[in-house]
Amino acid sequence: MPDSESNLASSHVDVTNGTSVLSEMKISDEKRSVKKTPVTQIGKNGYPDSIYINAAKIFQGIRTEKSTGRILVHYGNNSESPMVAFKDEHSRRVSYELAFNALKYQSLLEEILLDSKVYPCNSIPDELTSLLVVMLYDLQDRKFQKRKIFDEEELVAEVQEIGHYLYRYKTKLAAALARCRIKYDALSIEYFVPETLSKQEQRTSALPVCFWINTFKISLEDVIRDLEMKGFTKVESVSDFDHYTYAVDQHCHDVLVFPSSLREELLNLDLFADCRLLLQDKSRSLAVHSAQAMLGEGGDIIMAHIGSHLTIAHMSVLTNDSSSRIFVCGVKSLAKEEELRNSLSHMGCKNIWLLHEDFTELQSTDSRLEKAKVILLLPECSELGAGNPMELILSEHRDAGLLQDLLQGFVSEDKLSILAERQLNELIHALKFKKVQGIVYCTCSVYPEENELVVKKALESGVEGDKVRPYRLIPSVFSTCSDSESSTEMFFKMEPSEISSGCFLAVLEREKDTKKVSAKDILASAAAQALLDGIVEEKPKEEMKKQKVKQRKRKVTASDSKPKAAKLHTGANVKAEVPVSKAASKIQEKHVCPVCSKKPTSKIQEKHVCPTKAASDTPQKTVHRKKAASNIQQKNVQQAKAASDTPQKTVHRKKAASNIQQKKVHQAKAASKTSTSKAVSNTQQKIVP
Repeated sequence: MPDSESNLASSHVDVTNGTSVLSEMKISDEKRSVKKTPVTQIGKNGYPDSIYINAAKIFQGIRTEKSTGRILVHYGNNSESPMVAFKDEHSRRVSYELAFNALKYQSLLEEILLDSKVYPCNSIPDELTSLLVVMLYDLQDRKFQKRKIFDEEELVAEVQEIGHYLYRYKTKLAAALARCRIKYDALSIEYFVPETLSKQEQRTSALPVCFWINTFKISLEDVIRDLEMKGFTKVESVSDFDHYTYAVDQHCHDVLVFPSSLREELLNLDLFADCRLLLQDKSRSLAVHSAQAMLGEGGDIIMAHIGSHLTIAHMSVLTNDSSSRIFVCGVKSLAKEEELRNSLSHMGCKNIWLLHEDFTELQSTDSRLEKAKVILLLPECSELGAGNPMELILSEHRDAGLLQDLLQGFVSEDKLSILAERQLNELIHALKFKKVQGIVYCTCSVYPEENELVVKKALESGVEGDKVRPYRLIPSVFSTCSDSESSTEMFFKMEPSEISSGCFLAVLEREKDTKKVSAKDILASAAAQALLDGIVEEKPKEEMKKQKVKQRKRKVTASDSKPKAAKLHTGANVKAEVPVSKAASKIQEKHVCPVCSKKPTSKIQEKHVCPTKAASDTPQKTVHRKKAASNIQQKNVQQAKAASDTPQKTVHRKKAASNIQQKKVHQAKAASKTSTSKAVSNTQQKIVP
């Protein structure tokens, strides 16, 4: 990474390349000090003119449109989104909150204007009606007291005119409000808030607040020690909360949870100053922890959206112990870049690269992203599952139009379809990065159209192609599901409740390429686990070719290793030599060299060459050749002897035959002598009287 000074000096150069590097930067003491802007209390002094103007512009874009027959209050043309310029983040938040409050009570405020006869007014054009409604809400919230003019405030003529006009008719306006409350039997103006929004606000007010620990600034041990010194007690879970208590989140080890009643008190503690503990919706902590878990041994991360700078910072904190870089997409302007750089540097972040392109504009072959291993996708969604949707919309600079959905408690089919299509396009684009191994997709939506269906459609798109391994769903690090076949439980989901914000999380990982694993790798893996049990590992083809050449040169020496008895076979036992040779070959395959203690690495290779004898191979080969020649001569002598044995056997057979004939002659002579003697004796017997 470049050093700090070069980062600051080359900022404009990096912009031309589409990248801005955020590394260690020296920040003045003024920027390092925690500057708390005093929040103007609604209902007391009012706001500066610039906030009224910005709030009116926001309200003009999100106000509720009524049917033609019911239009009694005209707001002018709002076809184009107004350009809103905020002085700082505090002004932006207050402007959005004021606009949203005017939206919540739009029907009541319009009825007050009409009932009091304050509207219509010829001196107030339709284009200023939004400003009239916004300032009327603030006036009634201040109990119709006069607004204070702030020092060094830049006055706006339209704001001054509308303010004076409303204050002039404050009595009529107050009476109109009273009549409305009597008419509807409303104990307070909260009665006029839609029921769905009222339930949402009640849930938000009771929801425990989550703070993640910035370990760039402080350790978990120091935080716990500081909390104990301030009288806080650690409990096991949120169900055990009892005012000054806290718990470590069950999913994220660096997130602390506190009772909602302590929110303002906590924010005023020194422990929460200087970005040491940071308030953020838990769903974002779940997302960054899931992405960090997929990194494994390292790699870079692509954050597809700017979102909140707190999410970027949390990702940086979790990857502090690795060499991973975080690429953040969509930093369009130099002003936004400067704002992010200052904010993230103040929190201690060093490994962040800012990209000026939107995520869908990035090419999968971008050289800057060649080491990217994980993509974190936090797309714009309906946000209705968030613990505090208003806070999430503000912190992540989401579309103000989402405030309309928050007001009515649901999203129209048309808007839901647009959001789902955009989310699908972004997820499909993420699948195109061939070197990326994992994708984390996270929303705060309660609609399957933005959650499960988007993921399933992306996986079925086949955009990865046939040349790369496809993605598959895997359980997140927070999931208790281990069955990969149970796809319905592969998604991690938290339903919105009084103790938890809603969250949908899907983790996609490339399938392991088990089919293309070579035999060598399989044997090597088995050998590393001591599973071979005498099985010989096969050498690569290149080594096999080299061994074959060596075998041809050393073929003669193979016969020398045979037992001497095998060399002394006679002609009658020639056939027995073949099995003896095969047995000797098998013995050679299992032979272990006494010098290097190595086994042959191939069944084809019959002879092991000891590396310590390589230098003496040449003279040994000459001796082996001489021995081989003498063996051949011995074999020739044996064959000659075997050939000479044949005529000798023939002579023996002839002699044996002649002996048999001679025996037959002797037997015949003996038989004739016996018969002659018998005849003489018979003759003699006859002659004798």
